[in-house]
Amino acid sequence: MCLAVPGKVILVNNDDGLMRTGKVDFGGIVKDVNFAFVPDVQIYNYVLVHAGFAIGKLDEKIAQQTLSDIDKYLEENIKS
Repeated sequence: MCLAVPGKVILVNNDDGLMRTGKVDFGGIVKDVNFAFVPDVQIYNYVLVHAGFAIGKLDEKIAQQTLSDIDKYLEENIKS
């Protein structure tokens, strides 16, 4: 099963097509991400990330709801 996770763009490093990268915040966990598939991405946009690549932009409201749903699932199904 493949999973794409929403995150908030907090840094865009350059504008060099396939080499365009930056940092995305996943609720406090910040990862390096390649933005080649979303060339118009800007800081504060929400993106779906799979295997280190942003594969699409996402509306902020939908992103927040998805993150909330993931948190709820984890709280209900993951035992500490």
